[in-house]
This record gives sequence, C-alpha cells and structure tokens, in this order.
Amino acid sequence: MEITLDKINSTEALIKINLKEDDYQPGVTEKIKDYSKKANIKGFRPGKVPVGMIKKLYGDSILLEELNKLLSDKLNGYLRESDLLFLGEPMPQDGFDSLNLDTQKDFEFSYKVGFAEEFDLAIDKKLKIDKNQIKIDEKVMNETIENIQRQFGEMTTPEVSEVKDTLYGNIKTQTEGFEEKEISIDMTELQKAAVKKFTGVKVDDEVEFDPKKLYEDSHKLHHQIDMSHDDFESYKGKMTFVVKGINRTVPAEINQELFDKTFGPETVKSREEFDEKVKESVSKNFENEEEQFFEFKLKELLIEKADITLPDEFLKEWLMATNKEITPDILTKEYEAYSKELKWSLIRNKIIKEQEFKVENDEVVEEAKALIRQQFGQAGMMGQLEDQMDMFAQNYLQAENGDNYMKVYNQVQNKKVLDYVKENVSVKEKKVSIDDFRKL
Repeated sequence: MEITLDKINSTEALIKINLKEDDYQPGVTEKIKDYSKKANIKGFRPGKVPVGMIKKLYGDSILLEELNKLLSDKLNGYLRESDLLFLGEPMPQDGFDSLNLDTQKDFEFSYKVGFAEEFDLAIDKKLKIDKNQIKIDEKVMNETIENIQRQFGEMTTPEVSEVKDTLYGNIKTQTEGFEEKEISIDMTELQKAAVKKFTGVKVDDEVEFDPKKLYEDSHKLHHQIDMSHDDFESYKGKMTFVVKGINRTVPAEINQELFDKTFGPETVKSREEFDEKVKESVSKNFENEEEQFFEFKLKELLIEKADITLPDEFLKEWLMATNKEITPDILTKEYEAYSKELKWSLIRNKIIKEQEFKVENDEVVEEAKALIRQQFGQAGMMGQLEDQMDMFAQNYLQAENGDNYMKVYNQVQNKKVLDYVKENVSVKEKKVSIDDFRKL
C-alpha cells in the first residue's frame, strides 16, 4: 500500500492511495470463510456452504467492503498523523462504479483535500486593543428611567397615535396570493421618517410605506409577515398598514410606589437612592454587552494578525456537496462569516495545544450550574432551587445524547482561551457614549 500527497496549490492537494492485491486479499479471504460458516443458502447445511459458492454470490460485495474499510482506516490515519491542518472532509475524485472487479488487481483512489498551512501568532503585549466602556451619562439615565416608567405605566387606548405608541393592524401587499398578516408596530423601533408617517393616525386609517425603510432593524418586518429573506429583498413597491388599534403607555410617576415596584419594598426611599440604584443596575447590564463586544473585537484582531489562508474554493465545493440546503446564493452571503469562525477555531486550537489547556469534568458541571442559575434567576426562582442544582446540572448535561455536555465543555474551553489572551495583550479602556457604542 502506498499513500502520497500531491499538492495542487498552497491550500489544496490530492491524496492518492494505491492498494495492491496483497493489501486487501487476506481480509477478503477471511470474510469469505466467515460468510461460509454463517450463510443460510437453500440446498446446503448451515456452516457447510462451499467457499466457491460464497465467492460467486458475494465476492464483489465482500471485496468492495474490504476496500472501503482499508481506505477509510488508512485515510483517517494519514489525516491524523499529518502535520497539515486539514479542513472539511476529503472528497473522493472517483467512485467504486469505475472499478473493473473482474480484471483489476491493483487499485488507485484519489481524494481532494483542503488545508491551512501552519501559522505564527504571538500573544503578547505588542498586540494592542481598545476595550470600550459605556459612559453612564444623563442620556443613558434618562432613557433607562423612562423605560422603567413605561414598564410600570398605565395602558390606554387613545384615538390618535403619538410618537411612542404601539399600533396594531393588518399588513397588505401587492404580492398575488399574499395573505394579510396582523402585526404590532412599536413606534420606538421605527426609522425617523417612518415615525412621521404613523404619527397622527386613527383606527381604520391606511398607511402606505416602504417595507425596507420601516424599522431600524430591516430584518424585523419580514419575520413578522412570514416572508423569506430573499423574497423580502427582491420585493418591489409599497405595503399598506391598516390600523386596528392604538395602545399608549402613560408613564408611572417617580414616587415611592415606583421605587418599590422596581427594586422591592423599602429598598429605595428617595430619588437620589433610586438614581444611584438605577446607575448601578445599568452598569452591571452594560458589562455583559461590553464584554461580548470586546471579545468579538479580540477575535477579529487575532484573525487579522494570524493571516491564515484558507482553501476557499475547496471549502465552498465541499459545503455545497455535503449540504443540500446550501444554495450558491446562501454560500455567497454566509461564507465570509463561516471562514472567520473557521479561522478562529484554528487559532483557538493552536492556543489550547501550546498552553496545554485541559477542561475537567468539575469545571463543566460548574459552568452548567451557572447557566441554570442565570435562567432561573431571571424568573426569580433561584433561592428555592439551589439545593437541587447538582441534579439539574447532571440532567442537563446528559440530555441530547451528550450534545449539551460538549456544548458546555466548549464554552469552558473558549473561556480559558479568551482569558489567556486578555491577560497577555495590551488592553486600553476607553469610555464612549451609548450612541457611539451602538455605532460600533
């Protein structure tokens, strides 16, 4: 048996496996003998079927089975032992259908593979990155307190809409066969021009609008009306909203009742204490958002510095061949994000190997507990369930055929890698306004 790798270019190659009769025949002979002992063929006693009969009836299928086993074992072994960073899966260049089993004794099989070359990446203080922190300024405080007032405010149904109302009604389109959909429109989520269109309307009024210029988040509407992304992007013309109802929240007054509803009875007893508590809560809430964005920018920096070249054409071909749901259009739109995630995976694995990071079972269990506490804590149930946390964690980790365990395992592993990077690069904290942070 001979295995060779012929490079096509810097990221693609052909792996060729040559099998001679001496490689596969012992396995074929053993399998034929085993079949003859177990086969149940009319006219022969069990275990007494002649080897020649088995070979005549099943010889080709046994040969193909043995060839396939040998190829799989040798190919996987070669991939594991190679110094190259293989990506995707090997793609066979010729199938078994082209073989002539009656005359061929030696066989050659070719597999196209893609790989990334080894890369250098120094994680040290020469790598510099800003960590943006949101300033808790007057605008943030005013927005937050206003939201609290609306949350505990009184719902009314006015006759004429104003800029912060919520409208209910039906969407009509010019598309033939489109069924009217009933949706709600929160005017605080609209683009500025759209707010003007929907201000001052009454029940039964019809508002014509450009669907792509309705929400600040352009994806929101097509989800509301069950229209696919592609159909929404290709949609031409206007849509019409028929107003069926108007809801308005009259903000709650800032008084002791609001203090108690927000933070619990008698926790806060003055406006000054209320403002301070709001500021503390906002800071804590922003921490997660700031950290997530910082980690995103950190990954982007490492991907840029690593300068990894991927076998893009091979990966696109492999993705199309192995996933029927991926169309050329989807591939064009999603490949950049896929390639970035793949590069990050290579960087992460390199750091794990170099730093010899290991994840212990106890760490996985503790991470699962933290996730569960987060979920139950949001529902205000954590205190009464803490003594059952070990059971909840084990049940969660054993669910989904072990997929949950691997998911949490990878989260712990990612944290170790990111914590290591954060400790070893130069981080400069930078205060920004909420508006500037949102732009970032």
